Parts: sequence; structure tokens; C-alpha cells
Amino acid sequence: MRLLVSGGGTGGHIYPALALIERLKQVEPDTEVLYVGTTRGLENKIVPDAGIKLETMQMQGFKRSLSLENIKTVYLFLRSVHHAKKIIHDFKPDVVLGTGGYVSGAVLYAAAKQHIPTVIHEQNSVVGVTNKFLSRYVDQIAIAFEAARSQFPEGKVTMTGNPRAQQVASQAASNFSWEEYGLKDDVPTLMIFGGSQGAPKINSTVVDAIPEFSKRSYQVIFATGQKRYDNVQKQLQGTEIGENVKVVPYIKDMPAKMPKVAALVSRAGATTIAEVTALGVPTILIPSPYVTANHQVKNAQSLVRKNAAVMITEDHLDSRTLLLQADKIMENQGLRDKMANASRKVGHPQAADELISVLHKAINEH
Repeated sequence: MRLLVSGGGTGGHIYPALALIERLKQVEPDTEVLYVGTTRGLENKIVPDAGIKLETMQMQGFKRSLSLENIKTVYLFLRSVHHAKKIIHDFKPDVVLGTGGYVSGAVLYAAAKQHIPTVIHEQNSVVGVTNKFLSRYVDQIAIAFEAARSQFPEGKVTMTGNPRAQQVASQAASNFSWEEYGLKDDVPTLMIFGGSQGAPKINSTVVDAIPEFSKRSYQVIFATGQKRYDNVQKQLQGTEIGENVKVVPYIKDMPAKMPKVAALVSRAGATTIAEVTALGVPTILIPSPYVTANHQVKNAQSLVRKNAAVMITEDHLDSRTLLLQADKIMENQGLRDKMANASRKVGHPQAADELISVLHKAINEH
């Protein structure tokens, strides 16, 4: 298969694409892939580091208020469509996949106008502006949350889940040991992770809770985010921290560690939810209030409704609330087992394979 992928700006658009590419190359080794991203997005580092050829173009989003910048945005979009047509002509893809971000708007629009088979993958429960625009033109639409189905034209939509889920599920037999962090493998471990940059409100709440966490029979590993680590260490000066609590700046290779986690405290991003449901990890979700259309709350609700997670919104987050929920889950193996089973039922551990099927469907039906 000759696959052209476009998605950019955030890891949430890039990592699912990379997980799909990784799996596609396993099942179809002669696959040729070209990735089209923006000149400024995270894809500039992440995609070449994964050994995938990258082409970039200059893009920007629309301002929500009336602005002269929107004239520039329209100009850049039209110029990018022209650029995308040239890339498509040179690469000659069998199918074009968009995973979100403004750049995928130009690329998928150009592909559709050139009658190339097109597929979009929507990771969130609330459909992004670009995918809403593209839904009229593309051949197939893959979704990761049922809540997104009604926001798209009927007949084009297939539930596949997020390809990241399959990538994580394939590492479920991890040989990682908590001894690497000075913790024990035979004690239930709660991981607290506010994202790679860390989350100030989550961090300050955990700092307040650490004296109590230090008295618990379970273990806690708390990742502050690289750039917030020094600040958290300052806040913890003079605090007695038990041997069962470890504070680290960042947790590398999360897929290897997640199978060894008894429960997780995290944001409710699409990638996180794909990972925890693929593995069946009981989760306390603290949705970010700083995202478009409050989509993380809706992502979280999809698990809460199935009793696979609990949610604490940031305006209700404090050390007492966090400790109450953490103790409830960590001190009750039966509840953890029930939540884990419920989580797995929501999960899509074959998501990459299901998305590959949708790509073939777009090619075959075109």
C-alpha cells in the first residue's frame, strides 16, 4: 500500500498515525508511507525520529473573532491545497489518511478533489473543526468514541478505536520492574501523570496529598512534567515523603509501565483513554478544562458511564477529593477488578487492524 498520512500540531494527532503506520508495516511490509505535516508542529521531530519521510507546509488556524489574520489563514489554506496536489501527484498514494489538525484539511481536501480514496480518523468524542469540514468530501470516517458518530454523515462511519490502543496492548506482557524506581513489584501502584508538560492544578493537589499518600499501604509514582519538576521539589521542601512515594519529572516508555499499574490518575485525552481501555486500567480522570468544546469531559464521561473510571473536574479537585477516590480504588481489589473488566469492554485492542480495514475499504469501493 502507498499511504499518505496527514495530521499535525499535537501528539494526539500524530501518535495514532504512527501506531497505525507501525502496524501497517508489520502486516504489509512493502508499504510506502509519506507524512505531510506543518512547518511548526511537533511532527517535525516525532515523525523523522520514527524513520518516516516528512513533507511540511505552512498552516495556521482560524481566529474565533473577526481578524485580518483569517485572510492570511484562507490564503495559506488555498496555497497548501495547491502544494498538497503536487505532493499527491508525485507520491501517487493508494489512499490518504487524515488524523486531524489544520494541515490535514488542505491535504484531504486536495486528495478528494483529485478523486484519491480518503479516510479521516477522529480521536475525540467531540469532532474537530477540520474533520467536520472534511466529512463532506472523504470516502470513509473512522471514530474512537461512539459519541462522535452522530456528528458525521450517516453511512461513512466505522468504529475502529484509536490505533494507539493496539500498540499498547501488544506490550501487555511487559517485563518492566518497579524496582527501577525503588518501589516494589508486589505492592499495588498508583500512577499520577498530568501529561508530558505536567498540569499545575494536579501537581499542587498531589503535593498537598503526599503526606497522606506516604501513610498508605499502596505505592504512588507521581510524574510532575519535565519543566515543572524543580517547582514541585521546592514545594515539597520540608515534607516527609514515605518510601512508597516516588516523585519523578517524567515517565519514559509508558506502554511498558501501564500493564504494571493498579490504577492511574490522568487527564482524559483521547490517547490516554485508548491506552487504559486497551489494558483495562482503573482510572481517575481529571479532564483538562483548557481544550476545545470541553471534549475531555465528554471523553471521560464515556468511561464513567460504563463504571470503568471516575471523574473529578478541576473545579472540584483538591487533596481530600483525590485521596478519597484513590483510597476507594487502591484499597479494594474487587472494585479494581470490576473497573478493569468494564474498561476492557470499552477498549479496542485491535484498533490499528480495524483502521487498516477501513483504508482497504476506501480503496476497494472507490
